[in-house]
Amino acid sequence: MSPRAPVALSCGEPAGIGPELAEAAWQELKADLPFVWIGDARHLPGTVPHVILQDPAEAGTVSARALPVWQIDMPGPRIPGQPQASHAAGVIRAIEEAVQLVQQGRAGAVCTLPIHKQALAEGANFAFPGHTEFLAHLAGVDEVVMMLASDRLRVVPVTIHIAIADVPATLTADLLERRIRITHEALVRQFGIAAPRLAVAGLNPHAGEGGRMGHEDAQVIAPVLAQLRAEGMDLRGPLPADTMFHDRARAGYDAAICMYHDQALIPIKTLDFDEGVNLTLGLPFVRSSPDHGTAFDIAGKGVANPSSTLAALRMAANLS
Repeated sequence: MSPRAPVALSCGEPAGIGPELAEAAWQELKADLPFVWIGDARHLPGTVPHVILQDPAEAGTVSARALPVWQIDMPGPRIPGQPQASHAAGVIRAIEEAVQLVQQGRAGAVCTLPIHKQALAEGANFAFPGHTEFLAHLAGVDEVVMMLASDRLRVVPVTIHIAIADVPATLTADLLERRIRITHEALVRQFGIAAPRLAVAGLNPHAGEGGRMGHEDAQVIAPVLAQLRAEGMDLRGPLPADTMFHDRARAGYDAAICMYHDQALIPIKTLDFDEGVNLTLGLPFVRSSPDHGTAFDIAGKGVANPSSTLAALRMAANLS
């Protein structure tokens, strides 16, 4: 990535581990991968030097000696482990600034540190379920897809944060088709894979075993795959999920489409717990995020593991 197009890293919840991760990431990357931390410099722990920028383009030269900061003034100090309603508007503004910088061509990609949705709702009436929906709103797109990715596996859950009991009714042919199309397009456009190979899990054990363990695999999933194969997509499935994630199986596809949250996230967190990255597909820009939360219990203690943040920054830079 050109030094004139740094990654825009939004601060996330100040009371969490985000400020510590920003400093640890700069300590590791410095000028090798310039990024701009967007937040209130007074919330940084101060273990490394920082410079408040006047222009994001300065990040390329500043990164060699200090953490580049795009200043967002917020009232009051950071208290690790104790989110404050007064910071909510600033946290939201940091996300908005990151998107604006990339839309203006002043940043190459967006990377977001973890937010605390309850604090944002209480402090600023934040009505979105999370980062993903807010970013879609800012980008003006109707639908986006969550992908968890690492060097060893990419997974996309078709249904996400809903109860297992609600999955069969939510899993419609239309939803599955949209998720596959967005994933396929992102693999071509962002990952540079000309002919993506997708492995699609069944919903039920043994992919329904001919109807003996459920009918969704044959009645919902299989017809969608047949239609998309007829259009030229390389799709395998519906497959028994318990045989999709060993080494030999993973070598045969570029991403796995899974039917519900744990079916997707258990494999990738088992394989790459510290370096999994959350990507939002379907946006007109690259967005990544470390695959963990605010970790209030360890905030301020200097023990946060920056591996996922480093992976998220590197992936954002590479994809952009």
